Amino acid sequence: MAPKNLEHLAISAELDPSLAELYRSAHAEEFGINVGGFAAILDDIGTRNCPKASAAEKLQFWAKLHLEDLALARGCAQGNEHAWRVFMGRFRERLYDAARQVTRDDSIGRELADSVYADLYGTQTRNGQRVSKLSSYSGRGSLAGWLRTVLAQEYVNHYRKQRRLVSLDRECEEGAQFPAAPATEIAPVDTRVEQATDEVLRSLTSEDRFILASYFLDERTLAEIARVLSVHESTISRKVEKLTKSVKRQILKNLLAAGMSRRQAEEALTTDVRDLRLDIRSSLAQDSVTRAFSSKELGAGEGRG
Repeated sequence: MAPKNLEHLAISAELDPSLAELYRSAHAEEFGINVGGFAAILDDIGTRNCPKASAAEKLQFWAKLHLEDLALARGCAQGNEHAWRVFMGRFRERLYDAARQVTRDDSIGRELADSVYADLYGTQTRNGQRVSKLSSYSGRGSLAGWLRTVLAQEYVNHYRKQRRLVSLDRECEEGAQFPAAPATEIAPVDTRVEQATDEVLRSLTSEDRFILASYFLDERTLAEIARVLSVHESTISRKVEKLTKSVKRQILKNLLAAGMSRRQAEEALTTDVRDLRLDIRSSLAQDSVTRAFSSKELGAGEGRG
């Protein structure tokens, strides 16, 4: 018997003509997703992205999603064979082309694409069930754009892993020592700062998170990021400037809503993110976002090309 909350969602989707229209426009039935399952997917995405929104506001939010891409991705994640055939026809070669653009090497690009495809298909299992990376696609951007971002992120992760291994090999060859870092006391940070930062980072699209992480953490140039995402360098320059201002503005807004005075909120924006007790890797899919939220470094960073 289905859980009561899913039964309720199914009934709501059947009765609500707006939800039913979204279901039809997504062609979700074609990809093996019933009306209740599709309503549950939308409800989960809405809860994570706009938890305080009214029912009408959530409907507006859902209507702006790439619904057919979303239904296709989730159908693939659930193992629907027809969905996979459609996905292969639409994206298999585009995945290889994008990987070659990212790596600038045909063999490495094919290896990268195959690795990502394995994650998309879901070769690992959890509790006896296949786990597909496609289940994390939310439809906020196009599936093609999301796939390019996944490829780029996987390539960056691979590069950083290789760089760490090479660095460790050199240290061992040279007989270098690895002293423990000195212990330092860190003053506790207001939990409202942590919550506001986490909420804003999680609200960003995967591509926006990748751009911030690549520019501020990995110190990649605008040209390098533009090449990875197949856009013009000036586009990334404008995007970085817009994102940094938007993130700071939204964190400030959240802090004010949480009860801080404007002075307290503005001072909180100078907090070093390394002092926050939250999983930044989970929020931004990177190690740290320290440089992204230091107002001084933001101002200096915007001129770097």
